[in-house]
Amino acid sequence: MADVTYPPLDVPKPVAEDVWVVDSGPMKAMGVIPIPVRSTVIRLSTGDTMVHSPSRLTPDLCRRIEEIGPIRHLVAPNIAHWTFLKDWQRELPEAVTWAAPGLRDRAQVRKSGLRLDHDLGSNTAPGWPPDLDQIVVPGAGGFCEVALHHRASGTLILVDLVQNFEARKLPLPLRPLAAAAGVLAPDGRAPAYLRAVVRLGGKPAREAGRRLVETRPERVIFAHGRWFDRDGAARLERSLRWLAG
Repeated sequence: MADVTYPPLDVPKPVAEDVWVVDSGPMKAMGVIPIPVRSTVIRLSTGDTMVHSPSRLTPDLCRRIEEIGPIRHLVAPNIAHWTFLKDWQRELPEAVTWAAPGLRDRAQVRKSGLRLDHDLGSNTAPGWPPDLDQIVVPGAGGFCEVALHHRASGTLILVDLVQNFEARKLPLPLRPLAAAAGVLAPDGRAPAYLRAVVRLGGKPAREAGRRLVETRPERVIFAHGRWFDRDGAARLERSLRWLAG
């Protein structure tokens, strides 16, 4: 059976100065489709760390990140990437949680009792680390993804706006479906349904897409599939042509 993940799992792996990825999974999309998932860890100029889109928590993972720097910030960057946050909050009650606009209004989130301290959306919000620029990409139906640009390392951090699944790692029956959705490597994009949702965000979404491209990142990290570890600017421009072109 194909292994969709990127071992070693649930450990921080350095990718640039002050930036690490944590590969995890597999998770089940729509309850049945196995997909890899990825978090990003950023060490801030204060020496503290931020965990972006926290994935499965293990004691060893928490310890390893704390060795990099105290975990002070947790980020839920869109309406889908929040399901492990409660475990992290239980382990790290002093960490501040930042959430995509609208996440706190979702019935499932309210029912979960998840604590959301601040909404994302402003680089000047009190307590927001100045190391990172936020770029808000809106869509229809309450969708919103907040991308982060770590200027010092030239790293752009997304979750779902780019998905780049390698055919060889997918179960055979899923490969034509991934191709039809437009999410196959090497030039994966957001899946077709999400592209439609974001396009309905109109001019603000298009402007946000152009801002993402204008960051000209050296690398682009995202949650699902093989992230862009080189030629980030050119590959991002191709992947976001549907939005920023």
